[in-house]
Amino acid sequence: MRRGPVGALVLSALLVLYIVAVADRGLALVRTGEPVAVVLGVGVLVLPALGVWVLVREWRMAVAVQRMADELERQGRLPVDDLPRSPGGRIERAAADEAFAAARTAVEASEGDWAAWYRLAFAYDAAGDRRRARESLRTAARLHRRA
Repeated sequence: MRRGPVGALVLSALLVLYIVAVADRGLALVRTGEPVAVVLGVGVLVLPALGVWVLVREWRMAVAVQRMADELERQGRLPVDDLPRSPGGRIERAAADEAFAAARTAVEASEGDWAAWYRLAFAYDAAGDRRRARESLRTAARLHRRA
């Protein structure tokens, strides 16, 4: 097993422990029966619910991205990170911009192609725009589920 999934599992387990501890404190406040404590307890219980939602959402995304990567690899179409880098390891900006332009053109030509959106996500990441990279991966995952 690779280090990435193991690290994600460990961090998820720690988050679950934290969620359980916070939920326990929220329930303890609710059980007091004191009106102010009950209101605070209900407010505290929102945090574990939000934590569970985020955790499930991120794991679903990770599984979807891995499925897409596996499918592209079987087809021999998995994007390869071969962009030139500086001595410090950063991707050269001109190369990232060129890769992004090609990926964006592919998406514009076929907006329903999940693989094009997948490649666009990695082009965004290479360009340093992680927010748009995640949005593109979510679009790719949604299109992949429909395919």
